[in-house]
Amino acid sequence: MKPIEMGIVGVGWIGEIRAKVCAGHPLIKGLHLCEIDKARLERVAKETGARTATTDYRELLARSDIDAIIVSTTPETTHYPFTRDCLMAGKHVLLEKPIGLELKHADELMQLARAHRLKLTIGYTQRFNPRYAYVKQCVVDGTIGQPVTALVSRNVSRSIGNKIGGRVHLSPAVMEATHDIDFILWCMQPRKPIRVYSQNAYGVMKKEHGLPDTQWIMVTMDDGTAFTIGAGWALPPGYPHFSSATIEFIATEGAVLVDDSHRDVILNTMKNRMVLPLSTMPGEQVGHVYQGPMAAETIHFIEAVAGDRPVLVTPEEARLVMEVTLAADLSAERNAPVSLPLD
Repeated sequence: MKPIEMGIVGVGWIGEIRAKVCAGHPLIKGLHLCEIDKARLERVAKETGARTATTDYRELLARSDIDAIIVSTTPETTHYPFTRDCLMAGKHVLLEKPIGLELKHADELMQLARAHRLKLTIGYTQRFNPRYAYVKQCVVDGTIGQPVTALVSRNVSRSIGNKIGGRVHLSPAVMEATHDIDFILWCMQPRKPIRVYSQNAYGVMKKEHGLPDTQWIMVTMDDGTAFTIGAGWALPPGYPHFSSATIEFIATEGAVLVDDSHRDVILNTMKNRMVLPLSTMPGEQVGHVYQGPMAAETIHFIEAVAGDRPVLVTPEEARLVMEVTLAADLSAERNAPVSLPLD
């Protein structure tokens, strides 16, 4: 493996995590940051020892020494144009989900990556969660037999719903359920989705953002298996960005049941009463270690570029997830099932 120079565009909540992981990795010989919030840029650059820091991402594209770029920008409408420019500049890219907001944009990004022989991967972080990887392993090695059905129910605090709803009008399917749709499609491979039915339920998010509190999505596969994803972002305020999920994966010879509700660690203080720490989806730094899957995902991308290895999440897989989420929103709007592939 050869050491590489890494750029990061956007060092908000997620970008900062990835920047700090990169800063501590021996295969990163130089870190280059871009962020329009000058105060945040200055702080993160100082904490990570970044070689360069700028408010204009085009300065990163112009540097021939930068091998790869992590695109962690918001709003999500920036994902496609920023990633397109990075690929056209010859940079490998790790892009936060979603891959885009239109299928034609995903297709163009895939074509650019292939044409320039570049690695393009999407931040479906939960594939790097050991519990989720265990479910995948049980399917692949035949421990539980052939898949029959699966259920994932995820709820996060309304701080995330308000954060997303305040910057872009995208549904729980696109912004939250997308992780779990990717996870189950990954476990179900090589089966393909052929039909999607979805329903929204409205509550506290409707008045402020015009968005549903929760969305339920049922997906039928080409061999008759089916799975259901429930995603909501209206839990009362709690630990910052609290996430609670349960998984039931049922197969012909067994089942895997996963409790990812983060009730295994409880902090109780006189000031803040009971909270559930270490309960965010990407994870967080705890002293000398990182708790959660995002560090492992970031390191995987670094090593894929440095060692010319395949990426775990392909853009083709991310495009399929995007197609399912678009079909889910269309189904909820029509109040009827939607067939895949979409026109």
